[in-house]
Amino acid sequence: EENGHQNKRLKSDADEEDAEDQNKKLPKRKIVLLMAYSGKGYHGMQRNVGSSQFKTIEDDLVSALVQSGCIPENHGEDMKKMSFQRCARTDKGVSAAGQIVSLKVRLIDDILEKINNHLPSHIRILGLKRVTGGFNSKNKCDARTYSYMLPTFAFAHKDHDVQEELYRLDRETLERVNNLLACYKGTHNFHNFTSQKGPRDPSAKRYIMEMYCGEPFVRENMEFAVIEVKGQSFMMHQIRKMIGLVIAIVKGYAAETIMERSWGEEKVDVPKAPGLGLVLEKVHFEKYNRRFGNDGLHEPLEWTEEEEKIAVFKEQYIYPTIINTEREEKSMANWLNTLPIHDFNSSAVEMQTNNKNSKKSSDLEGSDGCGDDSD
Repeated sequence: EENGHQNKRLKSDADEEDAEDQNKKLPKRKIVLLMAYSGKGYHGMQRNVGSSQFKTIEDDLVSALVQSGCIPENHGEDMKKMSFQRCARTDKGVSAAGQIVSLKVRLIDDILEKINNHLPSHIRILGLKRVTGGFNSKNKCDARTYSYMLPTFAFAHKDHDVQEELYRLDRETLERVNNLLACYKGTHNFHNFTSQKGPRDPSAKRYIMEMYCGEPFVRENMEFAVIEVKGQSFMMHQIRKMIGLVIAIVKGYAAETIMERSWGEEKVDVPKAPGLGLVLEKVHFEKYNRRFGNDGLHEPLEWTEEEEKIAVFKEQYIYPTIINTEREEKSMANWLNTLPIHDFNSSAVEMQTNNKNSKKSSDLEGSDGCGDDSD
């Protein structure tokens, strides 16, 4: 009996080795993978090699690629070896329904099934397409569409006493929200909507094609709405700050004129909405599709056949996570409580002067030197 077990084990080990040898003989091909994931509990998309402290989506993806036999183990350690590129570097806690990564893999049989077998259920590879050898998912992307799902009580005026579950957004407020969101369309200088970019940095100028808030809907007794934004590219925290500023205006904390001011050279205090509701919906490759999509060798990077799978994943993993986390952790409600702390009227120069004055007076009063004198 023991020998029988041993023989079986040796046979299965040998089968695995044979499969690995077969895989090694397969030529490597440049592909793109369509990914969906729930970002809760992850420190964003991008892998930090050598840092196991903060888990990222790519940590799980690379591990699945190695275990399924698509890439050799050393490619997992040095991602340049497989020409890996993600289309968008989603931040901590942000989800995706249509993230695209490009890389070179061995095209093994049943490749999607095998990769997904080694991934947790809240990360799925929903599609795969062959692309040109020089394709880079970040550089070839013309535009990205994000959505932001939020409870509508975020738009209730600060002077109204609101019960979160009972609040329903009226037509007039929705119209005002959409008028403000439409102001972002076109090219503006968004240096105030990210960190570490000065007003004269050319890369702070960004082009927004579309931004609007859809019709509200009720889930688990709470009303939600989804804001959608399409732009060429976005800087870190930019979308969350764009939405944060509109909420501050609609709630009555800031005047509408703050928008124009925020695109000017002065430093403006722009609040950053929570990361929870943000989802990378879709990435667009219009130029690539026009050039290579119908060349007889490559397919256009459109995912109409996968749309149903994307919708099912969102319903199963992304929306419930946003709704349940909002109900349990009250991330939006807690963030709204921080809005009165922001100074929406002063320019940075005035804020610095005020800080310095208050520091001087605290020094005169015998300060222990712990006063915060930051911008």
